[in-house]
Amino acid sequence: MKSLCYNKSYPQQRGTNKLYGDRMGKKKANVKTNAARILDGLGIVYELREYPVDLNDLSAVHVAAAVGMPVKMVFKTLVVRGDKTGILMACIPGDGELDLKALAAVSGNKRAELVHLKEVLGLTGYVRGGCSPLGAKKEYPVYLDASARQWERIAISAGRRGEQILLAPAELIQAVHAVAAPIIR
Repeated sequence: MKSLCYNKSYPQQRGTNKLYGDRMGKKKANVKTNAARILDGLGIVYELREYPVDLNDLSAVHVAAAVGMPVKMVFKTLVVRGDKTGILMACIPGDGELDLKALAAVSGNKRAELVHLKEVLGLTGYVRGGCSPLGAKKEYPVYLDASARQWERIAISAGRRGEQILLAPAELIQAVHAVAAPIIR
């Protein structure tokens, strides 16, 4: 069988006929997400950590266990609509509950509400379980819960289910121009 794509960056693998993609699309080449490409472009150091996806359990608790991190260090990204500023993103610890009043206050809104799940894909280009504050269709304001600063590294979605990006909270703040504030209950 003839390979379609070799990993040419590793000379020791040349000629090994190792297949990274196939004609039927069953196994695709390891392609970086927009989020990873953005971090590369900014020169930010990060780690990609893959895990098996369970479509019956897309919770942050499950993801944290799968990547071997405490759930408080795995941040989920929620899409929110403010009554004055429109769409924004909130990154909160996996076991946290978003305080909509606190988020509204820090974002210059009177009220804020979670965007319905049906709207998330159209607004961000991301599906539930793969929503990242990096690389959305449009650059939305990002609010990161202040608890992130207590950790050396946190995990955020890489922009697809089954992959997390681990990076320093300060690097995430720099990358998305996030505002760090207490936004959980």
